[in-house]
Amino acid sequence: MADGGYASPEQAERLRLDTLREYRIMDTDPEEAFDRVTKMVADLYDAPIALVSLVDDCRQWFKSSYGLDAAETPRDISFCQYVIADDKPVVIADVLGDARFRDNPLVTGDPFIRFYAGVPLRAYNGAILGTLCVIDRKERPLLNDRELERLEDFAAIIMAEADLRRIVAQRDEARQTLERALDFSGIATWRYDTRTGSIEWGGAVAELWGADFATALVDIEGFWERLLPDDRDMVRGVLGGSIESGSHYATEYRIQHPERGVRWIAVRADWDVNTTDAILTGISIDITEQKSRQENANLLMRELHHRMRNLFATVSAIISLTRHAATDVDDYVERITGRLDALNRAQNVLLGANFMTGSMHALLREVEAAFPRIRWSGPDLLLPENALVAMALVFNELATNAVKHGALSGAAGDVDIQWTQDAEGSDPRLFRLTWTETGNHGPIGPPEKTSFGTLLMERSVRNNLGGTIERHWQPTGLVLEITLPARWRDA
Repeated sequence: MADGGYASPEQAERLRLDTLREYRIMDTDPEEAFDRVTKMVADLYDAPIALVSLVDDCRQWFKSSYGLDAAETPRDISFCQYVIADDKPVVIADVLGDARFRDNPLVTGDPFIRFYAGVPLRAYNGAILGTLCVIDRKERPLLNDRELERLEDFAAIIMAEADLRRIVAQRDEARQTLERALDFSGIATWRYDTRTGSIEWGGAVAELWGADFATALVDIEGFWERLLPDDRDMVRGVLGGSIESGSHYATEYRIQHPERGVRWIAVRADWDVNTTDAILTGISIDITEQKSRQENANLLMRELHHRMRNLFATVSAIISLTRHAATDVDDYVERITGRLDALNRAQNVLLGANFMTGSMHALLREVEAAFPRIRWSGPDLLLPENALVAMALVFNELATNAVKHGALSGAAGDVDIQWTQDAEGSDPRLFRLTWTETGNHGPIGPPEKTSFGTLLMERSVRNNLGGTIERHWQPTGLVLEITLPARWRDA
């Protein structure tokens, strides 16, 4: 904007040309609505030529021309440019007496203009797009105020027609944009007429309801056919309640999509009270993925609840049995702490994966972090939660015993864990693990009595995993072998 809030000539011209483009009228075909006006103007003013002239940056183009064959002329020789420049009607009774026009090619040559009267074609925002003009090949008096006012009235009619087309074009474009947006967003629109049962569709209908929607879903009966039978009574009840009370319609149901199988659909709708309260207008959205995530979350919550119950039961049993086996309070705290640490290692592995299974390698990394002189090797396997907890308790009892009485009680001792699993198709297919202690400087031999830790390992291997456990006391230390049915898949 120029100083004082006024637009500069350049800004005004840019606005005018932008507005002209907005009407999308340049170079369009002749239209009867405009031609009728120019004919009436020519008859009313007894003039041989009447034009609807639109001016762009380099030419004047005639949307309607009565009495003139030319479709356009250069802007720099047009009479209409002066209407735009002066921002008011221009009437010239004798162009030969006007220095601006006497040498104009439209005066010196065809159509030999001698009289010109043009009024602005003013857009909705005040910009002048061109003129409605009357032209004569002979001199004639200036128009009186009434004649000029009538010509401006005809110009207003021309612009009303142009504005109608502009608004319709913008509405159609907005509708197409909305349709494209609905397609991209996966939303289908619909209108249900309760009087006739007919349904009109828009948006992403084919995606949500099937490519045959135009024939299969033209009415409410086709809609009921597409619903799963188990959901029909519920939807009928919700829809019937909405019709009876005039309230919002909202529900979720399953359909049999002809290309995509069973899908979940959510609908929201209301009554079109502005036209008739018998029309229900709404949208449909595919919520199958959300439903699937919700079902997975519910399944996970049930699984976590089951796991927590199992974990609490295991902890309770460990606490109870350890209490009976402990020699004093310090011994009790030490034993409980170690076994709870073993459970925590198993939970860390499960939390780092998918809650349902855990990696054998991940578990051994946890064990190695707690007992650094333990080395291990074997294929990585996915253990279910109960097996992972059982193996964690076994490793903890073995490692704790090694620290107290075995290889890890001296600085030179260490432990090696190796395991294998038979290939698929082997009969029987077994998992075999060997715990080997070396560098033991203490007495070698079986304990005098069976400890709770030994009972816990026996229970974990035999009862929980369905396998066997064997111990051999070699001169270098304990060698323990665990054999289980091979039920675990590779990680």
